[in-house]
Amino acid sequence: RIKQIASGRFGVTSHYLVHADELQIKVAQGAKPGEGGQLPGEKVYPWIARVRASTPGVGLISPPPHHDIYSIEDLAQLIHDLKRANDQARISVKLVAKGGVGTIAAGVAKGLADVIVISGHDGGTGASPKTSIQHAGLPWELGLAETHQTLTLNGLRERVVLETDGKLLTGRDVILAAMLGANEYGFATAPLIAVGCIMMRACHLDTCPVGVATQDPELRKKFTGSADDVVHFMTFIAEEVREHLAKLGVRRLQDLVGRTDLLEPSERQRTHWKAKSLDFSRLLVHVSHGPAEQQQHHVERSFDAREISPYLEEADFSQPQTLRLTIQNTDRAIGTQTGAMLTRRFGALGLPTDRLKLELQGSAGQSLGAYLPRGMTLDVTGEANDYVGKGLSGGIIAVHPPRSISFVSSDQSIIGNVALYGATSGELYVNGQAGERFAVRNSGAVAVVEGIGNHGLEYMTGGSVVVLGDVGKNFAAGMSGGVAYVLPRNPEQFLQRVNRELVSTGPVTHVEEIARLKTFIERHVARTGSEQGDAILANWDHVIHSFIRVIPSTYEKVTTLMADFAKQGHNTEEAMLLAFETHLGRRTGGVR
Repeated sequence: RIKQIASGRFGVTSHYLVHADELQIKVAQGAKPGEGGQLPGEKVYPWIARVRASTPGVGLISPPPHHDIYSIEDLAQLIHDLKRANDQARISVKLVAKGGVGTIAAGVAKGLADVIVISGHDGGTGASPKTSIQHAGLPWELGLAETHQTLTLNGLRERVVLETDGKLLTGRDVILAAMLGANEYGFATAPLIAVGCIMMRACHLDTCPVGVATQDPELRKKFTGSADDVVHFMTFIAEEVREHLAKLGVRRLQDLVGRTDLLEPSERQRTHWKAKSLDFSRLLVHVSHGPAEQQQHHVERSFDAREISPYLEEADFSQPQTLRLTIQNTDRAIGTQTGAMLTRRFGALGLPTDRLKLELQGSAGQSLGAYLPRGMTLDVTGEANDYVGKGLSGGIIAVHPPRSISFVSSDQSIIGNVALYGATSGELYVNGQAGERFAVRNSGAVAVVEGIGNHGLEYMTGGSVVVLGDVGKNFAAGMSGGVAYVLPRNPEQFLQRVNRELVSTGPVTHVEEIARLKTFIERHVARTGSEQGDAILANWDHVIHSFIRVIPSTYEKVTTLMADFAKQGHNTEEAMLLAFETHLGRRTGGVR
């Protein structure tokens, strides 16, 4: 019911987003604020790889920041995108308790979040580094009080629901959280213990002795918990809350929200030699707020609702359809709302290729084709801003200048930064250059572009990217999957710009791979009319020797094993499992 959008964007597709009551943007987590995450290769079992759109046995890295959030305005854009991807879901933003979090929360409220979560340092995963657990984050009480007071004093408290978490264990904790300003309360550690977790803090090792935090089938057999255990635990919490409400003479929990006038420091704070130095006056400031309001997302004013929906009300999509529309850079997330409608109707597989084609003329705003599903095609004659193809889910996007241009298109930037962030499938063809962090965290999309900026293919785990031109610095940093084919103007300079921590470089030699690369460029020319692509195809036998292939070493090894097992007659599932076992030297029955 609650789906999370974290910095890795693993498996975040149109189908994932439309089936949720709440979409939560995890800006940070209490157990390790400001840090990313890493899933070791030995825990990426085939079924985990399928969910995360990655490769079995290959480690996964989540970046510390969201690469489409560098300001409150960027966060507002992501909230805007998600609301178009599922207009029926609440949009939640998870923040961490810290000094100044109230000011951040005020910006989040102005960015039209429906829910703000303040997470404390005590909860969180047992896989966090010890340095993070012991030295990072603040108690939820401090962050919650500051957020509630700041939002109220700025006239924003009525517009959002405040939630808190961070090792809430008892009904008394819920009462305190309500008095400090929370409307909703998150429990995780305690219910986890109720179903059998013994807090070994070895979640990252895949050796959990009670079968909770492991994918090992033999260890999972040791799991004895059930949903009833959680139900019983939460029933006791509710009963304790009811008892405290009765003692306070309050009928409903919501009547207790923000009632810091009912709180006072304990006797211990007045008598203990060290506790006497604490001043709780700022924590217990009483500020009152009015009745709740709904955030106004104005979904009905979006480009899709205004320009596309009227043409599709009676459509059954049994035949291809083409719409020709004019756009401008205030039109954001073009295609996202329409794509969500198609996903609800036709499921994860979507429609046949090019079934609904939008021929767009002009300058596209941010998030062109975000979460675009299979069957939709956006053909843009003009240019596009940042976040093109964010979360691409099978659709096709082509961006090219008008045919009558007087400049060389491959020398000019035509789309902005952070294209294909978290894309899982689909195609992107760009007749021109792209900005920085092109294909960051790409999981499966195919892209052809004629030059990119710094940090290209960062944290990529799948898919294929063809660059018919130069790249910026730090190319392929953290790239653990997928493959890139680059045709640089200066090969020596390109090789200096490759981050070699995980990848190796070399020529394209395999016949099948050469044929596949040629097909990508042929599609690029067909979709965009690229003159550079046309010239490359005209001199193919000569130019192919100038391409440089960039591929992660571990990924190449595992995919080669999968191909070998497939040739032996194994189906895809069997080949993935056998390659995983062979690569790690273990059996999934738990024998290492």
